[in-house]
Amino acid sequence: MNKANIHEFFRRLEERDPEPKGELDYTNPYTLVVAVALSAQATDVGVNKATKALFEIISTPQQMLDLGEEKLKNYIKTIGLFNTKAKNVIRAAQVLVDDFDGVVPQNRTDLEKLPGVGRKTANVVLNIAFGHPTIAVDTHLFRVSNRTKMAPGKNPLEVELKLIKKIPKEFARHAHHWLILHGRYICKARTPSCPTCPVEDLCPFKDKTQLPD
Repeated sequence: MNKANIHEFFRRLEERDPEPKGELDYTNPYTLVVAVALSAQATDVGVNKATKALFEIISTPQQMLDLGEEKLKNYIKTIGLFNTKAKNVIRAAQVLVDDFDGVVPQNRTDLEKLPGVGRKTANVVLNIAFGHPTIAVDTHLFRVSNRTKMAPGKNPLEVELKLIKKIPKEFARHAHHWLILHGRYICKARTPSCPTCPVEDLCPFKDKTQLPD
């Protein structure tokens, strides 16, 4: 996909959804860190159901420590890998209290010091909580980048670095959300909705779906 087509791609997505939002519920940067960490290998809908009651009583790392690992598990036991995730959430809360005065850091290096927080999670937090133009490559974004040939790559980091170079600056802040939502609802894994895709004519994907006769 050439430079002009990439610009038009994002122009159309912006036109359809000028202020895209993530689908995880949170109340502040800290609860966003928790929600994103819990969302690994789980759906946003499932995480939101589990954290609804939790975030009514928890808004700071110290409150999470006071709650404790066992009580935390009771809130998130419907989420996959909840035992490991509960342990990481508590450990991350301890690091935030001990090393960052309970404040979520606004840079990737420090965020990745938190247990359970990798590059993708850090990028999501930086983008949503602090407005940084980061790209968090999940399965949806990885698929869209490869199908459209916008930023083909063999792994998430390769795709991320290519997108950072190719996405026009005016679209950089929201590009992460547009691509994820596009992959989740239109450019789906098994049966992409090519006939209703707003950027179908810009996409070189060979196996496009067709409207039934």
